[in-house]
Amino acid sequence: MHTWHWHNWQGLPYLTCSLLKDWYHGFFTQQFWPRSPQELTKVLHPDASAYRLKQVHGNIVLTPQEIENQTGEEDSGLVLGDGVMSQRPLQAVWVASADCTPVLIGDVKTGQVAALHAGWRGTAQKIVPQSMARLQEKGSKLDDLRIAMGPAIAGEVYQVSVQVAAEIGASITPHGGEEQIIDALYQLPNSPLLKDPSPGKVRLDVRRVNVLQLETFGISAEQIAIAPYCTYQTPEYFFSYRRQQEKKVQWSGIVSMTTPL
Repeated sequence: MHTWHWHNWQGLPYLTCSLLKDWYHGFFTQQFWPRSPQELTKVLHPDASAYRLKQVHGNIVLTPQEIENQTGEEDSGLVLGDGVMSQRPLQAVWVASADCTPVLIGDVKTGQVAALHAGWRGTAQKIVPQSMARLQEKGSKLDDLRIAMGPAIAGEVYQVSVQVAAEIGASITPHGGEEQIIDALYQLPNSPLLKDPSPGKVRLDVRRVNVLQLETFGISAEQIAIAPYCTYQTPEYFFSYRRQQEKKVQWSGIVSMTTPL
């Protein structure tokens, strides 16, 4: 089993995963708010450069060069997208989340990394498998990838409409009508769906859907780790938009290696 470890930086807690032990990385807590990715990169590696995007709940994954080639939105100066993948050593890639899933990926052969923001919309649009395909284009082999999904809202407390569940479910089950998709999801082993007492509602485990997408893509369960923390149920460490309705986030980042293994 992959283990998760708490670390301390100047009295502030952050989380790492044994699956990504070869890389400087961290799933940071609300205690680091409102520090920027530039500041947080110094916690991981003083010589790395930081890259982030203006997240839009989509499935666009960009490289630092692609970010530099685009001009950002006028108000924020940031390019739109929900995933960043490194091209060279010492590139720190970052995503922000408050209930959505932060996904950090490393390639044990090339040393390259990626950081993805996978909320329900991005998951419905298969952002994680899409990033796998992009990494493959850049020379990664699927067997060499290691994927850690950080703290996010857990299925048992994440109530969504049946429509939303079906939209996400269409990414992993053969297409049918809404009812067929929901039925197919319930029949999956370790189903990502749980019943909800409210009519027209279900509970949805978004991280589990991402795992199922990855397994369909050819990634094995041993290559994936899921943090045993729910942002909604762990208020002492994590912001939760669903709990607080505040536009605050925690950052997750990983630094590409200086030399491949």
